[in-house]
Amino acid sequence: MNRRSFLTTSAAAAATALAVRSTSAAEKPPHPRTKPRVNLAIATYSYWHFRDPKVSVEAVIEKAADLGVEGVDFLHRQMDLPEKEPLTAAHRAYLGRLKRHALTCGVAPVCLSTHQGFVNPDPAVVASNVEHTKKCIEICYALGIPVLRLNTGRWGTTKDFDELMQQHGEEAVLPGHTIEEGFKWCIDGIQSCLAKAEECGVMLALENHWGLARTADGLLRILDAVKSPWLGALMDTGNFLTAPYVDADYKQLAQLAPRAVFVQAKTYPGGGEWYTLKIDYDRIARMLAAANYRGYISLEMEGKEAPDIAVPKSIALLRKAFA
Repeated sequence: MNRRSFLTTSAAAAATALAVRSTSAAEKPPHPRTKPRVNLAIATYSYWHFRDPKVSVEAVIEKAADLGVEGVDFLHRQMDLPEKEPLTAAHRAYLGRLKRHALTCGVAPVCLSTHQGFVNPDPAVVASNVEHTKKCIEICYALGIPVLRLNTGRWGTTKDFDELMQQHGEEAVLPGHTIEEGFKWCIDGIQSCLAKAEECGVMLALENHWGLARTADGLLRILDAVKSPWLGALMDTGNFLTAPYVDADYKQLAQLAPRAVFVQAKTYPGGGEWYTLKIDYDRIARMLAAANYRGYISLEMEGKEAPDIAVPKSIALLRKAFA
């Protein structure tokens, strides 16, 4: 073979090999999809169930770091911040210290769980809750938190919380009003918060909690009415209140899974403070994987056992289920 024949043959062979490689690359995605990965968080509420002495959120950040957990879900009422007052320079300095503390501990602030209620016939009450929610969005922005937990609020016709739990979170509509009015007040209230959420880059996550979002259908009705990329579902695994959970409860969770932007996972070591549920976390892990959920799983330990014993056990349970 002379030099010219050799070069011609080599070039043809190289072109053929390149074509084969290009075809193979086109047939196979360069980065095949992997199993959805989730990170764990600890809700500060896991260490404080609204009973004295209050456990500081700084202490929970340190405990999460010691357990190798990636995130912390702050309960607003557990922080050293007044709930209804506007943010002051002193409040912002406190938030800056919290942010620094989380960074030095290697833990990410991932959610702020707040309390508000839009189900009220008085426009002034709804407006006050809108302003409170906007302030909470600012708190998220200051801490670098991507998700704010929302409640719909409830009718308030059941005054005793223990009685409400016995009724599985269901209560009578306020006399003189209708369920349709309640949904309108709630939808309008949430819509009034969306511009602030978008401005600050904070996702609003509506929880299946007491009130209009007590059922998956009620929560999804609100999401479908608002239709905003800044509103999603917060799937709480322990808020359908059937003990033990039955297929109907898991079906409700499955309805929420594709819309979930955050998940709170309840456990009850030592028996629950208000109720006890046996939840199949292997089943929930499969459910969330099928929905391609890649967000955080935040532990809400709601048992009576001492948190320093119960929280590590609960984290081990979740790690096993979501591994």
